[in-house]
Amino acid sequence: MNNIAIQVENVSFAYEKGDVVIKDVSFSIREDSTAMIIGPNGSGKTTLLKALVGLIEPTTGRVRVYGKRPQDVRDMVGYVPQRLPFDQSFPLTVSEFFAISHKDQSENIEIIKEHLGIQGLGTHLIGTLSGGQLQRVLIARSLLGSPKILFLDEPVSGVDVGGEETFYELIKNIQKKHGVTVIMVSHEVHLVSKVADQVICLNKEMLCSGAPESTLVPEVIEQMYGTDVSIYKHHC
Repeated sequence: MNNIAIQVENVSFAYEKGDVVIKDVSFSIREDSTAMIIGPNGSGKTTLLKALVGLIEPTTGRVRVYGKRPQDVRDMVGYVPQRLPFDQSFPLTVSEFFAISHKDQSENIEIIKEHLGIQGLGTHLIGTLSGGQLQRVLIARSLLGSPKILFLDEPVSGVDVGGEETFYELIKNIQKKHGVTVIMVSHEVHLVSKVADQVICLNKEMLCSGAPESTLVPEVIEQMYGTDVSIYKHHC
């Protein structure tokens, strides 16, 4: 039986002015699985992910990554944020972007580039990449430290609709080839069943956690998105 990679126990987070973002959330994620945290905009998904990565401390409750505080296992974690704030006019190539923090991994870089299909982007400027290309470059860079867990915040937000399914297939291949546990955040649900072993449904509070076929039922979808459930019409 696989080990538990992440354990979340009664986690809540509120800003100083008292606004509760997530409330009493508990779940676990097994090693070598692909889990997706889904919910509408404003449901607390990104806040929860930041708590899992160790970028913020929960107001109450606790998060454990392989039994330790997230801050104590950062070398085991790869994290790709939803947006990368940078000056797009800055003349930085993809190869230079990799070399900034991984100068001694040229062989590993080439292997990962091949896995993600970005071998020909080395001389391209970061600011000229499409949304999908940039996401692949960011994921490649996050894999250079050989993480055991890869966190992705809205990984298809910059990818055209036609490329979403291909992108999710890429994520599954990464999970298999690199032996990582993958945790993704998304507000889309129509491709969840094709990529996720576990779905965590969130709308500030924990709605459910489990296999896609047992969690993505009409009652739960309505709790997340209201009576307009057209957002998941492509799920089946």
